[in-house]
Amino acid sequence: MSAQETYSHSFLELLAQQYPSIQAASMAIINLSATLNLPKGTENFISDVHGEYEAFLHVLKNGSGSIRRKIEEIFANSLLEKEKRNFATLIYYPEQKLPLILQQVPDRAEWYRITLFRLIKLCRSVASKYTRTAVREALPDDFAFIIEELLHEQEGLENKQEYYQSIIDTIISTDRANAFIVAMAELIQRLAIARLHVIGDVYDRGPGAHIIMDKLLDYHAVDVQWGNHDILWMGAAAGSEACLANVIRICLRYGNMETLANGYAISLLPLASFAMEHYADDPCELFVPKGTAEEFTANELQLMSKMHKAITIIQLKLEAQIIQRRKQFVMNDRLLLHKIDFDKGTICLDGQEHPLLDTHFPTIDPKEPYALTEEEQLVLERLRLSFANSERLQRHVRFLYSKGSLYLIYNGNLLYHGCIAMKPDGSFASVRVDGKTYRAKGFMDRLDRLARQAYFASDPELKQYGLDVMWYLWSGDRSPLFGKEKMATFERYFLADPATHAEGKNAYYALRDMPETAVKILKEFGLDPKTARIINGHVPVQVKKGESPVKANGRLIVIDGGFSKAYQDKTGIAGYTLIHNSYGFLLASHAPFESTQKAIEQELDIHSKTEILEANYHRIRVRDTDEGCRIQAKIHQLEALLAAYREGLLKEQ
Repeated sequence: MSAQETYSHSFLELLAQQYPSIQAASMAIINLSATLNLPKGTENFISDVHGEYEAFLHVLKNGSGSIRRKIEEIFANSLLEKEKRNFATLIYYPEQKLPLILQQVPDRAEWYRITLFRLIKLCRSVASKYTRTAVREALPDDFAFIIEELLHEQEGLENKQEYYQSIIDTIISTDRANAFIVAMAELIQRLAIARLHVIGDVYDRGPGAHIIMDKLLDYHAVDVQWGNHDILWMGAAAGSEACLANVIRICLRYGNMETLANGYAISLLPLASFAMEHYADDPCELFVPKGTAEEFTANELQLMSKMHKAITIIQLKLEAQIIQRRKQFVMNDRLLLHKIDFDKGTICLDGQEHPLLDTHFPTIDPKEPYALTEEEQLVLERLRLSFANSERLQRHVRFLYSKGSLYLIYNGNLLYHGCIAMKPDGSFASVRVDGKTYRAKGFMDRLDRLARQAYFASDPELKQYGLDVMWYLWSGDRSPLFGKEKMATFERYFLADPATHAEGKNAYYALRDMPETAVKILKEFGLDPKTARIINGHVPVQVKKGESPVKANGRLIVIDGGFSKAYQDKTGIAGYTLIHNSYGFLLASHAPFESTQKAIEQELDIHSKTEILEANYHRIRVRDTDEGCRIQAKIHQLEALLAAYREGLLKEQ
């Protein structure tokens, strides 16, 4: 088949603008073909960060242990263990660690010289997976030429030994060594990880989700698979009042004022004024923020408790309105306020009467329990505007839409946060949406589109439907981000009987241990079960109870990050991260991270235990990846262009 038959003449003309000659097209083919034979870049999988920014940033800086493993590989026999720790900490926190080291160094010039050579050696190793062009693009502007020269030094080349030595000496003599060390350390961090996958839940109870998002915005290559907490903040930013109420309630429940007030400049003053008016004499004992006694004064805790109760009642009303408006959600069992006997202070559930732990409901009309008062509506309007006008929040949410999705297929692996809704018999659960029946992949594709509709649609009706779906993604029983029969918010606040608190997990969480389940899911998404894996987050792995993160004979890996301190007593560890490099899969289990200060001063890296899940017989090359497929396609286009030049179909420019 001729070039003209393979691609249209107009396409080749457009391509010729970029490659205007036989030489240009030929060189591009040569360069791209060479790239295909490079080792695959290292992928880092992280999940369930939950706003714990210090631990997250550390894992990002150390590449889930990749940098320390590289130091061990290169300097195993030439550095003492203490020296390796010191060197690693310098790479993770160069600006903070440098002054501490220099205070103890007797000969700064000699230390600079040794350290610079070590950094260059390490950087040369991590850069070896990339083309020169890719490395050049990653270089800091101030030192681009110098670093490029040093990285491509040929050791033992006598003619250039003095040249390279003079570069190092000049860096030191011109007092640029500190800046150069910082630049090299940051370059090593960048090159150590080719791509970062965040498998959900940047947000939740931790205080620094906004800091994490700022970091992700600047990260060189990243994607996000939305988690249930992410979708809640996205919904709030898009204008969902139910999502907004949940966000505020959770922040108040855990005393996380940092993200709302300081991170996103969202004013809770309207809610505070409302709460003080309507709950003035109510101690709101059930609503005291958890684990915050040392962080706030007694007066602050009292106010937060009142605000917490006020927004909880508002949330319950808003959710009921969605349920009544969207019969297709099939969630009438979550309509509870009308079941309250306000005179007796009880509620009847499943034929059983339960006493309420709190019976003071000044804003609930027994005749219309789901109707918002005028004051509640006014509070909501002001809060909604505050979320909408938070420039930083909106920037972060737009990033989540542009770099995120409900699931991702990357390099033959399937990534998602929660679950694929299933029945106990192992079949996919079907859901009726928009008059059509969806399941598994089709359902997730439809929900992904509706989530985008919630933020970007201009038609009010379409937008409102999208917003309601965002809330369903948070708490619907068939939601791939929730995966439980119900969200027992009311019961957990107001009822003592623990049986009422049970939420019941989707059958998926029991079935995912079985190889046939993983095979079924991978086939549903068009992947080869023999080679593909599912990378899953959301539910902490109960290591203390003997649970393994590796399920379905290795076809499914659970990597809930365990960053949240609240889960660590239950799990026994601080979660998992996953590395996929050219040699295979490495699963790292992490000990809890104490603090950035201790990491710097005491050189306390996160203690990680690495397990090799899969070692490839043949090293994975770029040609074996998604990027390799794109490069192959580009080569085919360029070959067609080259043929067009040679066949006289196009003239060289």
